[in-house]
Amino acid sequence: MTTIKDIARVAGVSITTVSRALNGYSDVSEKTRRRIQEVAKELKYSPNAVARSLVMNRSKTIGLLVSEISREGAKDNFTFEVLCGINDRVAELDYDLILFNTNSAQQKVKSYTQLCRERRVEGVILQGIKTDDPYLEEVIESDIPCVVVDVPITGNKVGYVSTDNVDGAKKAVQYLIDLGHQQIAMMNGHEKAFVSQKRKEGYLATLEQNEIPIKEDWILNGEFREEQAEKVALYFLRNHPNVTAIFCASDLMALGVLKAAKTLNIRVPSQLSVIGYDDIVLAEYATPSLTTVAQDKYQIGYEAAGLLIDLLAENETNNARILKSNLKIRQSTDFNKKA
Repeated sequence: MTTIKDIARVAGVSITTVSRALNGYSDVSEKTRRRIQEVAKELKYSPNAVARSLVMNRSKTIGLLVSEISREGAKDNFTFEVLCGINDRVAELDYDLILFNTNSAQQKVKSYTQLCRERRVEGVILQGIKTDDPYLEEVIESDIPCVVVDVPITGNKVGYVSTDNVDGAKKAVQYLIDLGHQQIAMMNGHEKAFVSQKRKEGYLATLEQNEIPIKEDWILNGEFREEQAEKVALYFLRNHPNVTAIFCASDLMALGVLKAAKTLNIRVPSQLSVIGYDDIVLAEYATPSLTTVAQDKYQIGYEAAGLLIDLLAENETNNARILKSNLKIRQSTDFNKKA
């Protein structure tokens, strides 16, 4: 295996000069640097990333810290698509990426800073963090740069990336109203998710703007889980036969609503319109195919990685990046034939 000692011998320079040239130090002339790089290429030199990080005191590694990662999340593919965006942007900027997980039990034993130091990451992207998560306060106080997905916090070394969730919910509910619906329920997630709060805000604002009475007991909690949403929808639909549409704060919950409607022999969309949020892969293949608010999950990850590396480089940047959503109309919504 080629070492920097071999490169120094062939190039006719010292080992120190080779090390400094390959690690980007400015005190090596451009001519010498080019010569060393040419020799390194000829000798098929592959640098030891660990050794280089120790020399430079930089790991060139960022972490994706996902809270409460589980097999249940595999169905919506959300984290995977965000991960792909992060990975591509990180690679373009010559960084490495590691994925690690945390949960409530681990957080009591190990602080956010400890977790990051142990893994020698220069910065972190946080995903799946609840609004009451103890790590959020630590993130703001820590000197480790961080970007949070879907939670709006900013600071000198903290930023966030999110879709405009209020606007997305407004698009969905207004579309239902434009179809003729007046009796519109909402299958929300849990209140500890910032996106739940914002999507509910959009739902309520749109009803109010259209002078449709708000019924608090028509805002349901599906916990962002398909089975829970199905269970809640079964009870709600049995007791509220006048409902004509349900706006769901995630596609997984919308799939649960579709199952409940099928169990109760409620035809979708002729008797009940259902609309989701996220545009997961399964949305297009549901029966009927699901109308949904599409988020560009890959772009969320791509932007998060770019923002974090801007923070690491101390580039002047806008620490909040808000992406647009768009409504994808499919077969689960139709004109209100109950009215």
